[in-house]
Amino acid sequence: MDPQAFIRLSIGSLGLRSTGIEPSTGKSGIHRLSSSYVCEIRLRGFPVQTSSVPLITSAEVIRDAQNIASSFYLEESDLKALLAPGCFYNPHACLEIAVFSGKKGSHCGVSVKRQQIGIFKMQVGPEWGERKPLILFNGWIGIGKNNGKPSAELHLKVKLDPDPRYVFQFDDITRLSPQIVQLQGSLKQPIFSCKFSKDRVSQIDALSNYWPDSIDISDLECKKRERKGWKVKIHDLSGSAVAAAFITTPFVPSSGYDWVARSNPGAWLIVRPDVGRSESWQPWGKLEAWRERGIKDSVCCRFHLLPEAHDGGNLLMSEIHINAEKGGEFFIDTEKHMRTATSAASPIPSPQSSGDFGALSPIVGGFVMSCRVQGEGKRSKPLVQLALRHVTCVEDAAIFMALAAAVDLSIEACRPFRRKIKRGFRNSI
Repeated sequence: MDPQAFIRLSIGSLGLRSTGIEPSTGKSGIHRLSSSYVCEIRLRGFPVQTSSVPLITSAEVIRDAQNIASSFYLEESDLKALLAPGCFYNPHACLEIAVFSGKKGSHCGVSVKRQQIGIFKMQVGPEWGERKPLILFNGWIGIGKNNGKPSAELHLKVKLDPDPRYVFQFDDITRLSPQIVQLQGSLKQPIFSCKFSKDRVSQIDALSNYWPDSIDISDLECKKRERKGWKVKIHDLSGSAVAAAFITTPFVPSSGYDWVARSNPGAWLIVRPDVGRSESWQPWGKLEAWRERGIKDSVCCRFHLLPEAHDGGNLLMSEIHINAEKGGEFFIDTEKHMRTATSAASPIPSPQSSGDFGALSPIVGGFVMSCRVQGEGKRSKPLVQLALRHVTCVEDAAIFMALAAAVDLSIEACRPFRRKIKRGFRNSI
C-alpha cells in the first residue's frame, strides 16, 4: 500500500505580552476586560479555528513549547489552491492569526465588545510543498502599534511536518457488501471486501434482497421498533476475516419518543481476530450512537477504546456530531480531543498503530483517522483517511474500516421510527 502525500501545518507555543495590556484588577464596581485572550487562525479555504492565548510578563518564558493550539492538514490539491494567484485584492494566500481581547467585559454596567489587539500574517510559499519538516517561524513578533510603537508581542511557533495518509473508499453503500479500494490518484486498488449481514433472518429481511436500492433497511424495520443484529465483517484479499463490527446494544426509541436518544444509545463492538485462536475475536473498541434533536438533527458518534486494547479503563477518543441530513465527518485526532476535552484525568495517549492504539508512545499525537459519510437515505460510500504512522500491517487498516462501516450504518440506525409522539413529551429528553 502506497500512501498519499499530506502535510500538517501546526501553530503552537502561543503567548502574548505587552506593557499596554493589563489583567483585570477586580476593583469594586469596575470590571476590566478579562486577562484571557483569544486568537482566530485563518487559512484560505479552511474553516476558521480559535484558540486561547495566555497573557505573560516580559520576564516569563513559554512554559510548554510543545503545546499545539491549532492544526491544518493539507493535501496536494489544497497546496495548489493556496499557491495559485488569487483575486486583485487578495493576490497571495496567507496564514493569519488575529488576536483579540478575550471574554466580553463591562464597565459600570455598560457592555464592552472585544477588541483586536493585532494580527500576524505569513504568506504561503513554495517551501510549503517540499514535504519535509520545516519551522516557518518560532519566537516573538510585534502585532500591534500605538502611536507608531509596538504595543503587543505575540509568541508562536509555526511548523510544517509531512503527514502521509492512506486513503480508502467503499465502492458502494455498506449494506450492499462492497469492496474497499485504496485511492492513489486516479487508480483504485482493491484491498478489502466488506460483508454486511443480519441475524435472525425474517420475511422482511428475505424480501429486502428483491427491493430496489432506494428502499432502505431502516424503512423496512420501522414497524419492528428496533434495529439489532447488524454485523459487518472486513475480509482481506485472501478471504480471511481480519476485523468486524456488530451491534451489541440495539438501536431502539426511548419510551414515548420516536428516536434513539442520548439516554439510551445504540452501541457497536469493534473487534479483531484473537491471535492464536481460530474463530475467536478480541474486543478493540466501542462505538455508541444516538440522535440529537434540534433545528437540524444530528447523529452523535462516541468512540471508546476498550481495556483489552490498552492498559487502563475505557478511553474516550472521539465524540463527533454528524448532520443527519447532509452527513459529515467522523474523526479521531488526539490533539483536537485534548483541546476540547472539558475534563481529563490523564493526558490523551499518542498511539503508534491500531495494534497498540491507546498505548503511550513517543510519537507526537495528532490525526489518526477520518471517515466521511452521507446523510440518511443517501447513497453513502464512506471515504476513509488513515495516518501512515498508525498502520504497520494490513490488519491495522482493517480495524479502522470496521469502525468506519459502523459509523456509516449508525446514520441509518438512528433514523426516526416514524411514530406519532404524544404532546407534552417532546422536550423532556
